[in-house]
Amino acid sequence: MNFMVLPPEINSLRMFSGAGSGPMLEAAAAWTGLADELGCAAKAFSSVTSGLACQAWQGPAAQAMAAAAAPYASWLNAASAQAANAAGQAQAVVCAFESALAATIHPLAVAANRNTFVRLVMSNLFGFNAPAIATAECQYEEMWAQDVAAMVGYHGGVSAAAAQLASPAQALQNLPAAAAKAAADLGFGNLGFDNIGFFNSGTGNFGFFNNGQHNVGAYNKGDNNIGVGNNTPDKGYCAPNGQRYDAKTTFDGNFGAGNFGHGNVGAFNNGVGNSGIGNVGDGNGGLLGLISGWNTGNSNAGFLNIGSNDMGLSNYGNSNVGFNNQGNGNIGGFNLGDQNIGYGITGDNMVGIGIPGTGVQFAFPR
Repeated sequence: MNFMVLPPEINSLRMFSGAGSGPMLEAAAAWTGLADELGCAAKAFSSVTSGLACQAWQGPAAQAMAAAAAPYASWLNAASAQAANAAGQAQAVVCAFESALAATIHPLAVAANRNTFVRLVMSNLFGFNAPAIATAECQYEEMWAQDVAAMVGYHGGVSAAAAQLASPAQALQNLPAAAAKAAADLGFGNLGFDNIGFFNSGTGNFGFFNNGQHNVGAYNKGDNNIGVGNNTPDKGYCAPNGQRYDAKTTFDGNFGAGNFGHGNVGAFNNGVGNSGIGNVGDGNGGLLGLISGWNTGNSNAGFLNIGSNDMGLSNYGNSNVGFNNQGNGNIGGFNLGDQNIGYGITGDNMVGIGIPGTGVQFAFPR
């Protein structure tokens, strides 16, 4: 989703709808609890092994046991530190979200501006409202710029937090090779390293019949997927928007079921960064906190849109807001043409209403 080109109607709705920072706060608390548990386990493990080797068990065998146990205690401490770091970065994401939310224009303010604009245009029979129309349009442009600035700050904060995270598998590198593999693999029929489950192939998979790296779930193929039947493509993948990902690309992975591409959340999406069901393209997302589905194109919000940057239902074209608009930049419904505001308008840059399919309309130039 390219928030840089989206109007404030969409950016503001996306920020103010949904669960907010609650899930990330819960994740931070969970990571903190895991860090505490791992730290306690490391201390208990070290205490038991050192006490055993220094008191009840003496000799070369005890020394060998203590030497073999030391790397595991170090791994527990390292894992505890990684969990604590993950908790801290989750808190950083919460702060970035709250800052962006505070800087984002409220959707009601955007709607009020657009309503004022339409009312002024509709009543501008003799041109007396031209200064007020220009003022409303200037305020709208300021809202647009403020929303984009808030999203840029949010994206930067989240990216910085993600860059500080380390893979849990890194801590296993300090373990003896044979013991590390025994500790890392858990299950049956796994091929590779650090797999937990059944018949996984690759590295760091959790579940069954996964093929790739760091997948969680079942029947996933590729890297970093969570769910069932997701597929991140091979290197050199060409996305629906024409962007090609070279061999150095790290795919974000998919979350859900039956997604193909990377960064998709939902089911049966094809492309990059889609959220919902059955979307084809890139950056198609939700509307009013609901899922989005069956869009074809890029950066659409809603259902059955064909084009790019559409918001609503069954729009055909680009940058439409509403339903059944055919053209570009329309706001309303059943408009034919470009840059219209209203319902059932035929033509370009018009404001008003009409009866779709009859040619009868009451509209004025914008």
